[in-house]
Amino acid sequence: MPLPLSYSFRNLWTRKLTTVMTATGMALVVFVFAAVLMLAEGLRKTLVETGSADNVVVVRRSADSEVVSIVQRSEAAVIETRPEIARDAEGRPLAAREVMVLIALPKAGSKAVGNVPIRGITATSLILRPQVKLVSGRFIRPGTSEILIGGSIAKRFQGTGLGQSLRFGLRDWRIVGILAAGRTGFDSEIWADADQLMNTFRRPVYSSVILQLRDRDSFGTLKQQLEADPRLTVVAKRETRFYADQSEVMARFIRILGLSMTVIFSVGAMIGAMVTMYAAVANRTIEIGTLRALGFRRGSILGAFLIEALLLGALGGLLGLIGATGMQWVTISTINWQTFSELAFGFVLTGEIAAKTIGFALIMGLVGGFLPAFRAARLNIVEALRTG
Repeated sequence: MPLPLSYSFRNLWTRKLTTVMTATGMALVVFVFAAVLMLAEGLRKTLVETGSADNVVVVRRSADSEVVSIVQRSEAAVIETRPEIARDAEGRPLAAREVMVLIALPKAGSKAVGNVPIRGITATSLILRPQVKLVSGRFIRPGTSEILIGGSIAKRFQGTGLGQSLRFGLRDWRIVGILAAGRTGFDSEIWADADQLMNTFRRPVYSSVILQLRDRDSFGTLKQQLEADPRLTVVAKRETRFYADQSEVMARFIRILGLSMTVIFSVGAMIGAMVTMYAAVANRTIEIGTLRALGFRRGSILGAFLIEALLLGALGGLLGLIGATGMQWVTISTINWQTFSELAFGFVLTGEIAAKTIGFALIMGLVGGFLPAFRAARLNIVEALRTG
């Protein structure tokens, strides 16, 4: 005969202080666990959402980022002739030859500096990136030393306000617009005219060619033809895949480091839950003996105490998850190890992360409560009543 669920609830409610303290300790561990997963997901989502499923990035075959890629002018001309590329109303290919360089800028309120990527764009670049919006100022004029600043850059670096100027490449560049790109990598970039940027840095080659597909299903054909063309030394990737690849190394590092710390902390939380449950068994020896005398089997006693442990874990998981939810309004920056430039991103909570977090909390409660529950179930009826 199983014990009613209300029995486990009542016992936890009776020991309010102990229950709250144990659940709080577990909540702190759960908070760290959830924050780590949210941080890795935020980094991944930032880079993945930077790309579009309709766009393809063409870079040098051995390059893993645009910063180190080289695409010759002759190669760009060949790429743009492919029939798989979409055309505008005038029949011109929707392809943009872009350049990527890095500069160092001083951070706001600090003497530290950070690497900031500058993307040389063309008029087509704006068409290919509809997620990027101009929130103030105007777009750059071709052939001028004008730049657009990503919203994240404007917040985190000195001298990046509208109307101000930045000096790099022995030239002064005037900021004429501020961009909003949501939580994407473009929010951490500066945009300039591609030709002007190439002249300034004496760079005769492009970093990449970005193109839009006429039909998404034609990507396989395009990739095969470009990579097999003897005139080219390039590789083609869907833009979403290209940026997702850049997040893998950093996201993996965050998960390994964070989860290692979580495992260490969880041991303490499980020990705390175990001590709490052992104390509950010790204080309820007579009660357990009485239940056994009334006909409740060992399995029922074991189940009741395991349910208490699971409820403790669930309470700790819920509290930790609520705390982690507030991290979604926090934005941090780190180094993109593929480009060695700063990238701003935030914590992202998904349904999968919430489920994993609650599952982790329940496992902590179950592991911490198993031995005390087993001890309670093994108590001899006569000895339990005599001890009382």
